[in-house]
Amino acid sequence: MLRYRLLLGPVLIAALVLVLWAEERLTAAGWPRGAVLLAVMALVGALAARELARILREKNIGASTGLTIASAMLGLAACGWAPGRVRGDLLAALVGSAAVIVLLASVGYYSRRRNPQGAIASAGGALLAFVYLGLMFGFVAAIRREHSAWLVLYVLLVVKASDTGAYFAGRAFGRRKLIAWLSPGKTWEGLVGGILLASLAGWLGLAAMREWLPGERLPPAWSGALAGALGAVVGQMGDLVMSLFKRDAGRKDSGHSLPGFGGVLDVLDSPLLVAPLAYWWLVLAS
Repeated sequence: MLRYRLLLGPVLIAALVLVLWAEERLTAAGWPRGAVLLAVMALVGALAARELARILREKNIGASTGLTIASAMLGLAACGWAPGRVRGDLLAALVGSAAVIVLLASVGYYSRRRNPQGAIASAGGALLAFVYLGLMFGFVAAIRREHSAWLVLYVLLVVKASDTGAYFAGRAFGRRKLIAWLSPGKTWEGLVGGILLASLAGWLGLAAMREWLPGERLPPAWSGALAGALGAVVGQMGDLVMSLFKRDAGRKDSGHSLPGFGGVLDVLDSPLLVAPLAYWWLVLAS
């Protein structure tokens, strides 16, 4: 598994850099801000929603792949696309209306079976996709909407620094289990390693960003260490949330599309929870 991670990890990072480079260049050429990133996020979100639909079905929850994807895309549009194009006083109403649409669509879709069995769980699954893969993922696009695309790279690399620190510290020093019944491989020592490496990456990365992007509104470099530490804890929570879903469905991985990592959800689990935190940190600390 480690061999595959070491091979595929740099490829994924290079692909991300290419997407963000294209986003910056095409925005400078007159394209709508965030358009390239949002298009790629929609593709990734659709793949993740397909995995989520499979997980739900393995729990005997009636989850249509198409409806799960549509619910996630509606949430992504509500958080990632609409805020830059809708008046602020209408935004809350728009997000709430989108949630109502998802609920009504799921109830309407599953009522065709003329059997009320599982209706609540099915509606809950659609709303989970709306929030988890839509609204929460949309905060990545929200960061880009208000900052340079390279801030997205910074946030995601700090998250992955946390994952890397936790992985290797856990392998080398791990003794005390973090939550043995949920994720036996996670240890307190690994969590500390993740916090330390994420703090270092947050501080050094933000210092570099302040030099590289002199016109960008950024928090002081030292706050990157604090944000990295908090992000490491929240990222571990994101990993545990996905572990909870997978264990409930009797799965080890969300999918098999990314050797060494599992599925798309296995890669997104930490960033999904960290993205809202990073957005508010950049807003408040700047």
